[in-house]
Amino acid sequence: MTDDVNTDGTKEAEKRISVLRARIRQWDFAYYGLDSPMVNDYEYDMAVRELKELEDNVSEASRLDSPSTRVGGFVSELFSPVRHVIPMQSLDNVFSDDELFFWMAKVERALEDRLGTLSGDSIDLVFELKIDGLALALSYERGILTRAATRGDGVTGEDVTANVMTIDVIPKELPEEFKDLDLEVRGEIYMPVAAFLSHNDYVTKLLESGSLTARDKLKLFANPRNAAAGSLRQKDPKVTRSRHLSFFPYQVAYCSGHEFTSHVESLEFLSTLGFTLNPNVERVHGIDAVLSRLKRWSVDRHLLDYEIDGAVVKLDSIALRDAVGTTSRAPRWAIAYKFPPQEKSTKLERISVSIGKTGRATPFAELIPVQISGSEVALATLHNSAQVAFKDLREGDTVIVRKAGDVIPEVVAPILEFRPKSSTPWEFPDRCPVCGELLFRIEGEVDWYCPNFECPAQVVARIAHFASRGAMDIAGLGETNAQRFYDLGLVRTAADLYFLQKEDLLKLEGFKEKSAAQLIDAIEKSRTRPLDRLLVALTIRHVGAVASQALALRFGTLSALFEATPEEIASVDGIGETIAMGVVAFFADGKNRAMIDRLMQGGVNPTSNLPVVAQSNLLSGKSFVVTGTLSRYSRVEAEQAIRNAGGRVISSVSSKTYAVVVGIEPGDSKINKANALGIPQIDEETFSRLLDSGS
Repeated sequence: MTDDVNTDGTKEAEKRISVLRARIRQWDFAYYGLDSPMVNDYEYDMAVRELKELEDNVSEASRLDSPSTRVGGFVSELFSPVRHVIPMQSLDNVFSDDELFFWMAKVERALEDRLGTLSGDSIDLVFELKIDGLALALSYERGILTRAATRGDGVTGEDVTANVMTIDVIPKELPEEFKDLDLEVRGEIYMPVAAFLSHNDYVTKLLESGSLTARDKLKLFANPRNAAAGSLRQKDPKVTRSRHLSFFPYQVAYCSGHEFTSHVESLEFLSTLGFTLNPNVERVHGIDAVLSRLKRWSVDRHLLDYEIDGAVVKLDSIALRDAVGTTSRAPRWAIAYKFPPQEKSTKLERISVSIGKTGRATPFAELIPVQISGSEVALATLHNSAQVAFKDLREGDTVIVRKAGDVIPEVVAPILEFRPKSSTPWEFPDRCPVCGELLFRIEGEVDWYCPNFECPAQVVARIAHFASRGAMDIAGLGETNAQRFYDLGLVRTAADLYFLQKEDLLKLEGFKEKSAAQLIDAIEKSRTRPLDRLLVALTIRHVGAVASQALALRFGTLSALFEATPEEIASVDGIGETIAMGVVAFFADGKNRAMIDRLMQGGVNPTSNLPVVAQSNLLSGKSFVVTGTLSRYSRVEAEQAIRNAGGRVISSVSSKTYAVVVGIEPGDSKINKANALGIPQIDEETFSRLLDSGS
């Protein structure tokens, strides 16, 4: 009986092995050959791990042609094959601190067996961010770049020399003193996030204008990794040049006449040769130092201008590497620590449409909940109707979902292999899903709008925005309470908030004496917020935080702004004609004037925005643009910090801009203009250092 059970178990394992091998080969072809992933990295890694474990337990399972023993890759027939003189290996993966400790313990044991007693605390390691790109080998003969090849299957890659010659950051000729050098450098080709966003923004604009044709051979990229791979594998090198690819070296495969004692030494040599090194490569002492850096970068990876999916930990000493050795597939002296996935697949159950504070109708995906980067995702933005149509997203699809910048969930693409046969294209509704009014589209824009100013969805969204942190900052009044107060008839416009009484709240379930008093107190404090915060709260078309501050500083009071002519408003620095017309149109609307009158009756008396007296002159004479969401500062706090240091905040990028402070989800137009003008773009960490040092 036991033998029968064992036999049945072996047969089931063999069936599972066969399924996993076929599935992984299919995924490999889609990922490496088509630059179109069918699953996220985490699901792929887990499938490979399961396959290895099954193969370990089934002695009859031959691994000669198993994807578990081969370096992941694919050789396209579009390019000539190149056989690597030294095979390009892959890396084994770990997914937790415990697994990293286990790897370190194995390294220590191997070194003790070969070299005698050696503690892990005495081993120098190298910590490198794991760039999510495409592995590349660069061959130099007598100081001249003669060949560039992809990793392929590790033994044979693709000759992409002509395309690599268009990538400016890669040296085509070594310095004069190294003209006789034969060298092979390995590294990662990647597409900077700014270039990725710029490309997708350009394609989206063509799509929305209806001018994108098959002849353009352009598409939206799913992520920077696939963008890099697709851009490198172009028949026309001019296309590759237009994609602004970059490169970080991570290894010297061989170098004539040079012996290196450590990995860091070899990288420093590459810097001497003119290669740009990743600034986040560090020699560290012991595994605890590695863990502290893993903790930091698992949180801050979105601050980088390139995508990472983890980190690589290596022995620094070449002698110790030789002692530890390698397997046929991967070195034992290095390991890849993979971060939790930013992408996962799940089912798109329904496509719905939300109505925002301006009436804009935005499609969004209702998903079977899935954990991504430590939080549950059940809803994801679909941006607009053109994006849904271009990606061909349908209800019932299995889709890839990611967190853009680790914060905002979005649907990347459908997995067509799993699409139901009964599937039909999704159609954008012609009526508002809340009030039933016919939707309309402004000429030249892609978005649809509900024209009903009294649409309940618009009203609730305006009330919630009015109370938000960047506007009147009424703590405790989020979208849920805004909806609740509206449904009960307590609040029909934001002005009604100022007539709420504590007794009204105490009648509602969930409100006690303390919570009711806190909300009433927050409303009371908001009555004297600065004028610029009130202007933000009013939802004036085209008027954001920077424009509101400029208007408040120029006109001082709400009544002065009422009486200003379009020409006077447009003359304010950073405003212009479009914003001016939006302001004039807002105050000319009777409904808006009635609400402002009621705000004044409710005791709203905004304080004047007097010019800020700088607390230092560190940033004197320097102008900044702030775009995107920062984690340590609100937008108002960041701009206030600049003014406190003597700097100036402007709303649009120009040649006189000193730097652009870039957070999560920055404005594409500002990033594109900064790129075009060569204006420095700084992340939040650099911004904090700037406030301390002035440079």
